[in-house]
Amino acid sequence: MEPKGFWCLQLHAHLPFVRHPEFEDFLEEDWLYEAISETYLPLLSVFERLLRDGVDFKLSMTISPTLANMLADPLLQSRYYQRLNKNIELIGKEFDRVKNAPEFRPAVQMYHDNFIDCKNLWEKYNGNILNGFKKLQDLGKLEIITCCATHGFLPLMNNEKAQRAQIQVACKDYERHFGRRPRGIWLAECAYYSGIDKILKEEGIRFFFLETHGILFSTPRPKYGVFAPIYCQSGTAVFSRDMETAHQVWSADSGYPGDLDYREFYRDLGYDLDYEYIKPYLHSDGVRRNIGVKYHKITGKVSLGDKQPYNPYNADEKAASHAGNFLFNRTKQIEHLAEVFDRQPLIVSMYDAELFGHWWFEGPKFLEYIFRKMHYDQNIVKTITPIEYLDKYPSNQVASPASSSWGDKGYYEVWLNASNDYIYRHLHKAADKMIELADKFPDSDGVLQRALNQAARELLLAQSSDWAFIMSTGTMVEYAEKRTTQHIGALSNLYDQIKGNSIDEAYLADLESKNNIFPNIDYRVYK
Repeated sequence: MEPKGFWCLQLHAHLPFVRHPEFEDFLEEDWLYEAISETYLPLLSVFERLLRDGVDFKLSMTISPTLANMLADPLLQSRYYQRLNKNIELIGKEFDRVKNAPEFRPAVQMYHDNFIDCKNLWEKYNGNILNGFKKLQDLGKLEIITCCATHGFLPLMNNEKAQRAQIQVACKDYERHFGRRPRGIWLAECAYYSGIDKILKEEGIRFFFLETHGILFSTPRPKYGVFAPIYCQSGTAVFSRDMETAHQVWSADSGYPGDLDYREFYRDLGYDLDYEYIKPYLHSDGVRRNIGVKYHKITGKVSLGDKQPYNPYNADEKAASHAGNFLFNRTKQIEHLAEVFDRQPLIVSMYDAELFGHWWFEGPKFLEYIFRKMHYDQNIVKTITPIEYLDKYPSNQVASPASSSWGDKGYYEVWLNASNDYIYRHLHKAADKMIELADKFPDSDGVLQRALNQAARELLLAQSSDWAFIMSTGTMVEYAEKRTTQHIGALSNLYDQIKGNSIDEAYLADLESKNNIFPNIDYRVYK
């Protein structure tokens, strides 16, 4: 039976490129290891269970080039595996420690089962879980899309060559991991202005996503609002976010993640346990930090010390209940839209992937319940990918989207304000230098070619929108400023060495070792 409408889930999986082989352990590398255990492996596990049980499901998911390069990196793979085994060792000791505190026993058992599941899945793919997601794409369940190469904020780049390089490098790197060209892209921060779609079209990108007002304020106004794609003048399709589903899931106050039975994010064993007991599971500096094991529930507006023990069974029931509520709302939404549409309406729900599992611990189970309920319990709304919807409805309204982003206030202010505006004159100058080098040395080999390729890597890494975002939010600012300064400095040094015909091979080799993203990069993308 044909559904009345469709639901497209778009998960944006991204982390900035953080890799520090020069240190035994590094705080910011924990971002990756936490996300693997709490988001990427749990999501992959959910998808594989659905596949095993014959549950029909479809979704779209960004795996940003920076994240893909980290997931494919042998050093980071090895470090994650060591961390996972340490977590398993700790949980093994926890069974004995909580034997006289039965209220914590269910949480300990849950973490044990989760970590063992992570270990089995990790070993199944020999440490490269990209292959697991690729398998799902090859089976037609998952549409993996790319992103700007280093999550560069395109509207704030000073020329089209710099913008185009972010897209070209991303597409080429996608081919290395997934065996074909990407069909869709997530523009970093959903940041758009007129003309970007033309670049995407020329690089073979068929669709991208924008925040709600990017479509609603387009010219002319869209006939179907955000419940169908539009085509830009270039012919590239644009999908936009439904705000009702956004608020139901994103909001910690009015959305599902704030439920009192769900796990509390901010209370962690790294701070709760006796120091000598927990010390072997901290970094080598011995400083207390989150280790990702948390035994308490949100409880309510009380201090961390008054949080109550977490019961995974109660939380699981809530996740199932919330999934049922989410699906009920979607069926009513689709039924209403279908009455006035001359086509099957599309609801697009866009979220950071890391919301599911990392920030909202029960998020992956919530998604699993949605897919199962959608498959078994009704026939009004079905899942679909953007490509499938475009194939079903190839004729769409042509309109010009509005300049926009999905950041605070909806435009560019988060990435261009008094806390970070000083970086752009340096980024613009760095891009000019890279273009100058590519034009001056169109043919090169040996050490010169290596230096030019590394200069391109340094520019791309400096352009990451994550650094400006961190400066704006005031968290880990010193690290963001250091990364921006280091990459621009490295490019400037290489520029001087190349122009002076005096390349320091030891310096170059050190940069290649530390900042080894995009191993197949060709600096001529800046030519």
